[in-house]
Amino acid sequence: MSKRYEKIAFVASASSEAQAALNQLADIYGNHDADDAGVVVALGGDGLMLQTLHRHMHTGKPIYGMHRGTVGFLMNEFSTHDLHARLSAARESLINPLKMRATDIHGDVHIHHAINEVALFRQTHQAAHLRILIDERERMAELIADGILVATPAGSTAYNLSVQGPILPINASLLALTPISPFRPRRWRGALLPNSAYVVIEVLDSAKRPVAAVADHDEARNVTRVEVLSDKTISMRMLFDPGHSLEERILREQFGN
Repeated sequence: MSKRYEKIAFVASASSEAQAALNQLADIYGNHDADDAGVVVALGGDGLMLQTLHRHMHTGKPIYGMHRGTVGFLMNEFSTHDLHARLSAARESLINPLKMRATDIHGDVHIHHAINEVALFRQTHQAAHLRILIDERERMAELIADGILVATPAGSTAYNLSVQGPILPINASLLALTPISPFRPRRWRGALLPNSAYVVIEVLDSAKRPVAAVADHDEARNVTRVEVLSDKTISMRMLFDPGHSLEERILREQFGN
């Protein structure tokens, strides 16, 4: 048994199913404070996994999820049996979050991290008018759309996929730039960018056509400029059972499995 994983910290969503699992596992393995534990085990769905990753983003603590919620793409199968052995055998995926720096109409700056995506949305019935720069070079003078998002490989199967964005292998050094309901240019479906790209999205006519920017669950409203880049100073460690790694899940998803 790996010494690192002798002490386990369990966290669970508020659902009755997740809370029952928490009680079962705590009775068997104990439940340690996250600061003292070698690993955090999250019981719930993908929402809880994102919350847990955000909470431990700066600790380097490995996170292992077990599915006791609705969507469980980022979770392993639930079992109370021989958890120490499963943790020792688990494969590790390293995730770099996106860093969003959004400036609003008052000049206030909002800095947040996103594990899945940074998305811009129109706030009213009127479409957003956006200007796109990559590495300080204008790539699109005006996009008219409901919005646009920048997704990581880990987030490419989430909201990005629902708006017809590409699925990225987890180890790909890429980001997906995907429009949301584009009107002009009508046929533009987005771009694949190196994860070293510095993405700037400027909001045109922000007074008449207000736009909100969201990094996973952190929102800034009435933004005028949003800067996005992959934050290489932070590496989050996610653990997956052999044969059920995030790489394998994303590969299966591309074939509709």
